[in-house]
Amino acid sequence: MSTLRPVSSLLFTTAFLLAGHGLHMTFLPLRASELGLSQTLIGLSGSAYFLGFLTGALMIPPIIARVGHIRSFTALLAIFLSSFLFLSLVDEGIFWVLVRFVLGAVMCGSYTVIESWLAEQSDSSRHGRVLSVYTAIVLLSMAVGQYLLGLTEANPLYPFILVSLLVGLAIVPVSLTSSLAPAPVPATRFNFFKLYRRSHTAFAGALGSGVVMGGFWGLGAIYALGVTNDPSFVPTFIAANIIGGALAQYPIGMASDRIDRRYVLAALCAASSVSAFGLVLAESPEALLLGSFAFGAFANSLYAVSLAKAADNSKREEFVTIGSSVLLLNALGSASAALVVGWAMRSLGDGALFAFVGVASLVTGVFIILQPPGRTAVTIEEQGAFIPATSAMAPAAFDQDPRSDEEVEYEPVAPTDSELDAPLEFAETKFPKAAA
Repeated sequence: MSTLRPVSSLLFTTAFLLAGHGLHMTFLPLRASELGLSQTLIGLSGSAYFLGFLTGALMIPPIIARVGHIRSFTALLAIFLSSFLFLSLVDEGIFWVLVRFVLGAVMCGSYTVIESWLAEQSDSSRHGRVLSVYTAIVLLSMAVGQYLLGLTEANPLYPFILVSLLVGLAIVPVSLTSSLAPAPVPATRFNFFKLYRRSHTAFAGALGSGVVMGGFWGLGAIYALGVTNDPSFVPTFIAANIIGGALAQYPIGMASDRIDRRYVLAALCAASSVSAFGLVLAESPEALLLGSFAFGAFANSLYAVSLAKAADNSKREEFVTIGSSVLLLNALGSASAALVVGWAMRSLGDGALFAFVGVASLVTGVFIILQPPGRTAVTIEEQGAFIPATSAMAPAAFDQDPRSDEEVEYEPVAPTDSELDAPLEFAETKFPKAAA
């Protein structure tokens, strides 16, 4: 408990914010469908959310550095509430796309405030434990948000009210905290080229996990509604996915500590593919829930294992850059998947969602298993300990390396290993021996 006491207000804020976030991520596609927006447009709005998240990761840290954490957090959530409530007044698709872009940006900024504060309030020797608790609260709160959606069926405006209440309450613990605000947030540093050179496997896992889960978050609610024609079933379907992912993180993490993470990722991709194709065939509510739980257990773990693999294959001083690269590449994959899946579902039917996801998982797994050991590969004994993680975070989560008992010094992103990181070599596709 002594580990968590200094960050208790931040964890309460996380619980309120992520409950509202989980509820709104499921509600908005359903609301858009109710308004008659096409699946292509719903997918485009989902893509806009993830692009907004990516933009927020790059643009909001300088704002936090200028005006401080508490003021930034209050302003960001005020923008979130105003934008979200604006959607209750409009039914034009262009507004939905633009507003979801804004929601993604301010949500990423809110995560940045919380996670940078967590990194500073918890000393580096305990950062891994705090990050594990934070991840558990994120997943649990998002699952609770799904069940709260079931309480709002009586009136189509109730979800707008409930999300606003939860997000508004998230402002209170941070605003009243007596803890000193942390130092300014450094600019987000990422380098996709470096990530690819350090580990082709981690690169593929980060991109593949974004494609797989981006498709699900963008249109999973629409799929469940289309198959069952029962709006009350949708929150349970989404919650089953989140709970499956939460329960599987530790056993999968333990396995990845004892087995080469390349094989663990390939197995997770195969299992995600099988469960996705199973959902294409599922018809009964029971089969859909079982399939969603299984798919969530495997697919939600892809990001965390990819992050661990990237950390294993990188130098300690590169952790901030490499970790941020994994997260932002995941967001790019999510943005592209939501757009493609929306078009595919409109053209080919609802089953196109999990057919696309299943193929994407399979392709990712085949690519990973074909990678030969490379010069940056590590033995099982050299692998770092697995730390539970979720893509619902910001690059600020990597301000400290959770594997280390020392704070990471910020270093320039400029490549230090010319053989591995030369941009010209990448442009000519003359890669070194693949870094599995």
